Amino acid sequence: MTDRPAVHLAIPVDDLARARDFYGRVLGLASGRSTDHWVDWDLHGHQLVTHLVPAAHRAAGLGSVDGHDVPVPHFGLLLTADAFHTLTDQLRDAGTDFVIEPYQRYAGEPAEQWTVFLTDPAGNALEFKAFTDESQVFA
Repeated sequence: MTDRPAVHLAIPVDDLARARDFYGRVLGLASGRSTDHWVDWDLHGHQLVTHLVPAAHRAAGLGSVDGHDVPVPHFGLLLTADAFHTLTDQLRDAGTDFVIEPYQRYAGEPAEQWTVFLTDPAGNALEFKAFTDESQVFA
């Protein structure tokens, strides 16, 4: 653990084998404890738990951001620019279908950032982004 607090997030998945492949192989996350009903993942120092929920219901909607239809709800991580580009290259190499392709949002503005949206095999929406100036995350 680091000196900063870590987040715990639990999400539903309908197939643990597909979740293991996506979170382990595609995203490259290390797995921790697991049973035949859930798997813990190290999401860059945060605990992500995929829980088997065969008939999980997900509310789905879209929010308009920077001219794109952003899936709601979604979760993800703020990364460094290098880590963001490494991850998006890794996702492209894995043949990932993006909901929103990696692109630079708000170019030239204080909140300038790289962002990408995708879904896991269970349909959970994920966003990864990197701010040009990390001090602008909450500005």
